[in-house]
Amino acid sequence: MAASPSRDAILATLARIAVPGGGDLVSRDLVRALGVDAGSVRFVIEAATAEEAKALEPVRAEAEAAVAALPGVAKVSVALTAHGPAAKAPAGKGAAPSLSIGRHPTAGPNEVPGVKRIIAVGSGKGGVGKSTVSANLAVALAREGWRVGLVDADIYGPSQPRMMGVTKKPASPDGKTIIPPVAYGVRVISIGMMLPEEQALIWRGPMLMGALQQLMTQVAWGDLDALVIDMPPGTGDVQMTLCQKFPVTGAIIVSTPQDVALLDARRALNAFETLKTPVLGLIENMSTFVCPQCGHEEHIFGDGGVAREAEKHGLPMLGSLPLLLEVRLSGDGGQPVAAGDSPAGEPYRRMARSLIAQLV
Repeated sequence: MAASPSRDAILATLARIAVPGGGDLVSRDLVRALGVDAGSVRFVIEAATAEEAKALEPVRAEAEAAVAALPGVAKVSVALTAHGPAAKAPAGKGAAPSLSIGRHPTAGPNEVPGVKRIIAVGSGKGGVGKSTVSANLAVALAREGWRVGLVDADIYGPSQPRMMGVTKKPASPDGKTIIPPVAYGVRVISIGMMLPEEQALIWRGPMLMGALQQLMTQVAWGDLDALVIDMPPGTGDVQMTLCQKFPVTGAIIVSTPQDVALLDARRALNAFETLKTPVLGLIENMSTFVCPQCGHEEHIFGDGGVAREAEKHGLPMLGSLPLLLEVRLSGDGGQPVAAGDSPAGEPYRRMARSLIAQLV
């Protein structure tokens, strides 16, 4: 029997299968958890709603037949699922939530129903690429087969709508519950979806804390393996609210190698320790720059500082990310590099696999 086909060959076959509404299974990012093992191929076609899943049944059958016809395939298993419950908006109502975002926080601890793990991605200072890491890590986890949500908790500077390519406002069927948009297999919510992009929020601490609680608890997340929280920089009200009000599984600290960034990263480590939140590991961003013209590698911000900090504290070093123009262009264009198969996305995929191995 011929050798099993590669993932690329299977994805190329699935890219030829059109779906209702335009595009194909791959371009619409509907294929999840693709696995190939000794002639056996399995994957999931994941729709946004139950209604869409029903409409995709003929597509599922076509995909199963097309992959089964590939040389080296002995068995195909294709599951069809919906990422979450259908949003049943009342007739005549608009899509935007009629919620009063920014209320004062409620007392006592909060649960997020259906969410198995809450992972906070933080940094001691701004400008180290924490939001880029959050978006790409969430997408990479989803590509590994996890059901993932992403909360943009950087209330003053929300960037996830732009990075994840979400342009429409979330739906709210009853004015209380928010149905989050799905992008690249990830359910995303951000206060930036509910306000004009240029509008500034001039809020005090209690309103910030209330907004975070609403973004966590009033969203219909469904069943998630992980909810990734893109934290604001520093160690202020949002960090305290998240760690004291919610059962946070652990935090990830993002830093550049430079001494100034590491000073703030140490403060972030100390803050999570004080709040009794485990630190899952450190990520070094902008670790090196390779000239696209001559190939020369330069450690612009220093060399290995985050790895030494991780070793000093006995924490996992989850990865080192180079400074790449492709990553910046992808983020600005709403297409995270982890959603594709370019070499720039591979470090995020390795981090996702490492994190899954640590948490499962």
